[in-house]
Parts: sequence; C-alpha cells; structure tokens
Amino acid sequence: MLTDNFLMKRKPDIEKEIVVGGLTPLTTIDYPGELAAVIFMQGCPWSCGYCQNTDLLPAKSVNTIPWSDVLTLLQKRKGLLDAVVFSGGEPTLQSGLELAMQQVKAMGFKIGLHTAGIYPQRLQQVLPLVDWVGLDVKSAKADYDSITGVKGSGEKAWKSARVVIDSGVAYEFRTTVHPDMLDKQQLSELVNELTELGAENYVIQQCVTDHCLDETRRVVSSPKLGQVVINQLGKDFSSFEMRSLGSV
Repeated sequence: MLTDNFLMKRKPDIEKEIVVGGLTPLTTIDYPGELAAVIFMQGCPWSCGYCQNTDLLPAKSVNTIPWSDVLTLLQKRKGLLDAVVFSGGEPTLQSGLELAMQQVKAMGFKIGLHTAGIYPQRLQQVLPLVDWVGLDVKSAKADYDSITGVKGSGEKAWKSARVVIDSGVAYEFRTTVHPDMLDKQQLSELVNELTELGAENYVIQQCVTDHCLDETRRVVSSPKLGQVVINQLGKDFSSFEMRSLGSV
C-alpha cells in the first residue's frame, strides 16, 4: 500500500503528467456490476468519424480539472463507490496514468480502464493495476485506418487485444457500429478475427449519430444489421450483449 506521505510527495509531478478533461462522480454502467466514478482523460491521437467525445480529442483544454481536485472528490466518496474508471480520450496517452492508478488503488477502489488500445506497451504496463478493462475494437485489422484516420492503427489495437487476453484481467471487447462505416461483411470479418484471437466477451454498442466528429456521419443511410446477424453473434461468444441498439 502507498503511504499518505508518498502520495503527497509525488503530487507535484503527477499534476503535470495527468490532464483530466471531465469527471462523472457516479455511474452504474461504466464498470459492470459496480458503482463507479469515471475520470475522463484529455487527448486522443485518433479521429474516428463517429466519435462523440470531441472535446476530449485535443491534448490540451481550458476546462481541465486539477488532479488534486479529483483525489479530493474520491476521498469524500470512499465507502460510497466501488470503483474508479479511467476513460477518455485515450488514458494510455498520458505518462502519469500508472501513478494515478496507484494513487486511486491505494484509496481502496477497484480500477477500471476504457481504452482503444492505441499504446500496447503502456497498456501492458498498467494492466497489473487494473481489475477490469473495456477495450474498443473498432473493426477487423484491415479496416482500421478508414475509421481512425491513422495509418497502422489496426496493428496497435489488435496487439493490445492480444495483451488483454493474455493478461488474465477481466475484460469486455466492444464495437461501436455505425452502419455507414462498418457493414455486415466487415462486422463478420471482425468477429472472425476476435474468435480466432480467443475473445469470449463481446458487446456491440449503438452509435449515437447526432454529434459525430465527421458531420457527414450524422445521417445514417445504411440498413440495420438484422436479427439474423444479431442471433449469430450471440453464438460466437461466451458472453454477448447488444447495448442500446436503437437504430443500429
């Protein structure tokens, strides 16, 4: 366990290494089965067309929350919350993530992580501190660049998927389906790659199109996935969930 003196000693450094773009003090949906707070880390190097958290994409923001304020809030919520989720943005972008997790874990909270797997090495570094991880798997490896806008992004994401499975940490892989960016055939290829990887827990999430980063993606013209496709997906994984499907 980390002592209070250690936490205070390292505080000035972590204030420079962690940029918090938002904070949700209570949620029941971001860590399965647990009451949690969510820390939204500022910055993401990818520009996915359907991204909803556009304010979190820049590395800097005028609306950041000091890390000391985050710790103060969490201290007050000890005994009320079970877990703290590091989300984003992309949490593994930030060099102070490991130390931040250590501080939060020392307060007695379980640690959750939402990540797109952009930095496999840093993900592997922090996973020993993580109790549950939600990894966004956006597409089959070959289709990644068209979604993220970054060449070679699929290699990093799928390497991270391998790291998560090998770690033994509880996880879910989830895919946000925008029908104009991921059709039935592409989804089938994605599922094949996941099953070959040995993935067991999979979620498909609705894409809420009202505030897509790419304005041309705010109007969906493609057909729905269809119940046959949904039923088949349910057979491919030990745990499968359709989350807030709506118009998908």
